[in-house]
Amino acid sequence: MAAKSTKNYSLAAPPPGEAAAAPDLPYQPRDPKQYHPSIGLIACGGITKDHLTAYRAAGYRVVALCDPILHRARQRKTEFFPEAKVYRDYRDLLKRNDVEVVDIAAHPPQRAAMIEDALSAGKHVLSQKPFVLDLDFGQRMVDLADRRGVKLAVNQNGRWAPHFSYIRHAIEAGLLGEVMGVHASVHWDHSWVGGTEFEKVRHLILYDFAIHWFDIVSCFLGERRGERVYAAATRSPTQQVDPPLLAQALIECDGAQASLVFDGHTPHGPQDRTYVAGSQGAIVSTGPDLKHQTLTLYTSQGHATPRLQGCWFPDGFHGTMGELLCAIEEDREPLNGARGNLDSLALCFAAVASAERHEPVVPGTVRTLPQAG
Repeated sequence: MAAKSTKNYSLAAPPPGEAAAAPDLPYQPRDPKQYHPSIGLIACGGITKDHLTAYRAAGYRVVALCDPILHRARQRKTEFFPEAKVYRDYRDLLKRNDVEVVDIAAHPPQRAAMIEDALSAGKHVLSQKPFVLDLDFGQRMVDLADRRGVKLAVNQNGRWAPHFSYIRHAIEAGLLGEVMGVHASVHWDHSWVGGTEFEKVRHLILYDFAIHWFDIVSCFLGERRGERVYAAATRSPTQQVDPPLLAQALIECDGAQASLVFDGHTPHGPQDRTYVAGSQGAIVSTGPDLKHQTLTLYTSQGHATPRLQGCWFPDGFHGTMGELLCAIEEDREPLNGARGNLDSLALCFAAVASAERHEPVVPGTVRTLPQAG
């Protein structure tokens, strides 16, 4: 997590009987001041509509689109960047000297070689999440990026969902004091994965979906690291898709704790809730889904409900690419850098292993994504 802000944020004194004015925190995505590189997108699947919607709105220059199914790249070109060139082979895109930044949105098994080739070609890389299937390989990619003098970031776009981003900045500003509890619950219907590649992912919820929440936990807890993880997953009695859609995880830390609950087969009454407890304050954010949230900050001075602008999709994708570009311009590690993301993946892999073994697991001891046992 970034260093705490030196600016003095507090709740403004409210009129009698009213809530306090919320602190004005810089939760929205940032753009670089002068750096405007040419960007290439590798893989043009469904989620990349949100990538390209965000990039076009931000004024980013996407000049190359690649997909082995060429018509998908052509479709994205027509929809978003008509002047872009299209490619079937990503290695042809990497040969372009004018492309400085690549967004790699392929699935993890195919993405590993693409990341390594892009870094070796001297490109800055934004990798789709989950970053890697093997922590040791991920560390080698971090080291490779360092040797090549380029930045490697991960598309953990949840960090720029407005409610998560506001919470993140409130923690950095010291408004909550020491964070001691992070608790999230998500109740929705994930059955849309039926018939897609995602249905083939054994631990679809704890791995592909919950990596956002493991990453947020890692971000909110800062220097505290998870010491043990206990997780479980099971099938809903009425679900039709293959992967277990019900999952949960408990994370133990020194002086803190976290809990995650996912009910992925809830066709009625969806709800998403996040609660962060600190020594000097607390924040709760609730809504019917991941895109619409009402957030309230509580401190000894009272409570405040900021009116947040934006939405996770597509603003989160603006945030991840914008942060990478700012980090390149400012020559620093991105907030969503791959080095830090390995801690998030260590939590995730431990949770998957725990669900398979039915026992607590120490993060970092599981180096590759466990398969079904």
